[in-house]
Amino acid sequence: MTLDRLTRLDAASDFFGEENVPRRAITMGVSTILQAKRIILMAWGEAKAPIVRVAVEGEVTEQVPSSFLQNHPNSVFILDDAAASELTRFRTPWLVGPCDWTPSLMRSAVVWLCKKVDKPVLKLTDEHYNEYGLGELVTEHGPAYNINIRVFNMLQHTITGWPGGKPNADDSQRPERAEPFPKRALIFSPHPDDDVISMGGTLLRLVDQGHDVHVAYQTSGNIAVYDEYALQFADFVSDFSSAFDLAQKDALSLYENMQNHIQNKKQGDIDSLELRQLKGLIRQNEAKAAARYCKITDEHINFLNLPFYETGRVKKKPLGEEDVKITVDLLRKIKPHQVYAAGDLADPHGTHRVCLNAVMEAMRICKDDDWAKDCYVWFYRGAWAEWDVDRADMAVPISPDELIRKRQAIFRHRSQKDGPVFQGTDSREFWERAEHRNLTTAQAYDNLGLAEYEAMELFVRWHF
Repeated sequence: MTLDRLTRLDAASDFFGEENVPRRAITMGVSTILQAKRIILMAWGEAKAPIVRVAVEGEVTEQVPSSFLQNHPNSVFILDDAAASELTRFRTPWLVGPCDWTPSLMRSAVVWLCKKVDKPVLKLTDEHYNEYGLGELVTEHGPAYNINIRVFNMLQHTITGWPGGKPNADDSQRPERAEPFPKRALIFSPHPDDDVISMGGTLLRLVDQGHDVHVAYQTSGNIAVYDEYALQFADFVSDFSSAFDLAQKDALSLYENMQNHIQNKKQGDIDSLELRQLKGLIRQNEAKAAARYCKITDEHINFLNLPFYETGRVKKKPLGEEDVKITVDLLRKIKPHQVYAAGDLADPHGTHRVCLNAVMEAMRICKDDDWAKDCYVWFYRGAWAEWDVDRADMAVPISPDELIRKRQAIFRHRSQKDGPVFQGTDSREFWERAEHRNLTTAQAYDNLGLAEYEAMELFVRWHF
């Protein structure tokens, strides 16, 4: 069968680029599969949630072959929480049966209802709630006016222009503490560009407001640099050495070795150690340039180079003790009041998930340290997805000028512009995706009847 473009894009990371993905594949027909006595379908990760919902709850259609399993007498779907997150029983449980109306579930239901009826929170009525299956909520916590006010205040209190806390201010209704000020903030970035892509506006605010900001780049990101781009730098080093009468012979030899390696490399071959080091240095220097643009000093820029990543392939090693130890050592060195980590689990090659696990395990180890007892951990997203408004614990507004500054910081990562190696199914560049998500988030708050901002970045707090 001929593979469609979406399937080839999904597989691109496993083949080091879409151009290397086969255009045809051998598959087993649906009728043959349905003859099995028992069928087990497994899925994990947020990226699979939309198609799982269609396969389980949508109409049976040839466009979604897995939907035919609805008609099989003995089929089982085995899913993790992320893959199951779009199913009705998890996404909108009030449509399935009685609910325990916690504040977070109430907020989710009201935000969902606002989208359904296209009205802001404070304009919802009892009729709206009853018509869309939320009569139980009105019965227990109504009337609608009381619910509206309560949820509106919940949403309002997530918004802050002071992500590190506003000094000498009442912080009882703010997501972050006023004291101590300034705070030590440690931002973990899975790849060298995730910090500015996902929370560049917040990073700029933390620096502008006087906080002691540190950045830790968890992996080298070296497999995400094109061979031709790396060779260009090796060529420059050779020419530079020649022009300034440096050790030109060694530089030329290194360039020629890399050139020969690239020319003879077959699809699926890993890069030589020298080429991986060069690609890592390219990304490292881009990260430094972006951090310096954000006014972060060199002493506060940390490159962890976690060992799990250094396989030279898309498939990485499992998280190891050394990865966690490196993370623990940095935490205990800096003793941060705030930790920011990427909770973006839709990364197509899984590095974000492993990096997040490293931070979470390290924080658990440090839990009883004195500094950790006064540390807030915030999860950000943005490179591949954004938090839903109803889940956000902190929303940081971004002004038009700050949005331009964030874009300029992302532009420092030149190797990731003009079509990165691992693009996923979204053809836009990372700065375009991030900007669109930030603008869309601000519009979502505006639609709910809250203040209108140019853009926003969202965070969820992790209570470790």
